[in-house]
Amino acid sequence: MRKALGWMLSLVVLLGTLSAAGGTAGAATAADPDGTDIRERILAIPGMRLIEEKPYPGYRFFVLDYRQPVDHRHPRAGTFAQRLTVLHKDTSRPTVFHTSGYNVSTVPRRSEPATIVDGNQVSLEYRFFTPSRPQPADWSLLDIRQAAADQHRVFTALKRVYRARWIATGGSKGGMTATYYERFHPGDMDGVVAYVAPNDAVNDEDSAYDRFFERVGTPECRARLDAVQRQALVRREPLQRILRAHARDGGYTFRTVGSLDRAYEAVVLDYAWAFWQYGLLSDCETLPEARYASDRELFDSIDAVSGFSAFSDQNLATYTPYYYQAGTELGSPDITQPHLRGLSRYGYQPPRNFVPRDIPMRFLPRAMRDVDRWVRHRATRMMFVYGENDPWGAERFRLGRGARDSYVYTAPGANHGADVAGLTAGERAEATAAIQRWAGVAPAAVREDPSKAAPLARPDALLDREEPRTLRP
Repeated sequence: MRKALGWMLSLVVLLGTLSAAGGTAGAATAADPDGTDIRERILAIPGMRLIEEKPYPGYRFFVLDYRQPVDHRHPRAGTFAQRLTVLHKDTSRPTVFHTSGYNVSTVPRRSEPATIVDGNQVSLEYRFFTPSRPQPADWSLLDIRQAAADQHRVFTALKRVYRARWIATGGSKGGMTATYYERFHPGDMDGVVAYVAPNDAVNDEDSAYDRFFERVGTPECRARLDAVQRQALVRREPLQRILRAHARDGGYTFRTVGSLDRAYEAVVLDYAWAFWQYGLLSDCETLPEARYASDRELFDSIDAVSGFSAFSDQNLATYTPYYYQAGTELGSPDITQPHLRGLSRYGYQPPRNFVPRDIPMRFLPRAMRDVDRWVRHRATRMMFVYGENDPWGAERFRLGRGARDSYVYTAPGANHGADVAGLTAGERAEATAAIQRWAGVAPAAVREDPSKAAPLARPDALLDREEPRTLRP
């Protein structure tokens, strides 16, 4: 699950792009017809504070924080500062409300729906991810309903400025977050585009994941992945010597998970999952032949795919809010991996093992069942996009008879980075046309013939780069 890959460009690089117009059409509108600068309008919202403004061609980009109640049920019981960003183009354009479900990026980025509608983008950091964490932290207030209320307050505040239509979006846990927001505040958004959003409606029933790993890719590729895992557990002692040196050099400790041995095995058992989450079938040729590989070759392959620092205290501290939610509401997969029987000491470990013991956790099974039932029977203008070879899509959202103007798509051969652009030509045009229709910006030609739909914003290699990758959802 769990190694952050990805990269981020520095402000210096961004400044270097200012001489080029990039891929965006036209410049950002700095003021409304009454002459008020957009920054003044945003900062006039009570509780909104500017952290910094960064330049980007064709846009204004603001990093902000917004004062939120710690407990929306008791708004007088204290507040915290929640970080967000605004990528401003024009108040007359639609706005995309983006969530990653984790930290917010303070480098300008544009989600796919924002390119499809050529609009503004508001991105919100999820509560309890640093620095958007109340102090002291009452972890019982980290739940999907409180997070949806955070989004609702931000939307309500910014809707005074951005009065055109709004579309919610997010990938993985961000797609889950966009879905939960729609569940609790269905009147806010004009549409939802959720990418690769897991739906663990029944946490104790995970056979869908086992079936996925029995069929994904080719038998040859699956056997190669299995062999690496087996060899890593057979050679546990020499590979752990390498890990001890690696941990010493990197300053990693393993108190939360309990021991270096537990952390080591958790990474090894994630190897196949991590490979399919962000790898492609063609990448199988790069995997080592386990029987003939040296200890170092095995270690390096596993480290590159699933990351031996993933379960260190230092890495887990960043993702404590995720593991807390996985162990209290979201649910988490439990895969059997029969090829490792007799070699695995701990099995696929639960979220409780990755959260400090002084934080109490109790699983609430009704939360995901409620959302699953609501999506099946009441989804309206919702779109779910999955990757054919993404393990997180083994348990996905599905639509029932009560759903209206909603869609589920699967991108062929795609992994956890699946998007509308990766769909077949017909589905790509259909999905694009639906998003533009929901946002109220579908050109006349597209309204007459959806097969002509294409993104309204020109591509921008910097602005449209992927979010940093993580092996969590």
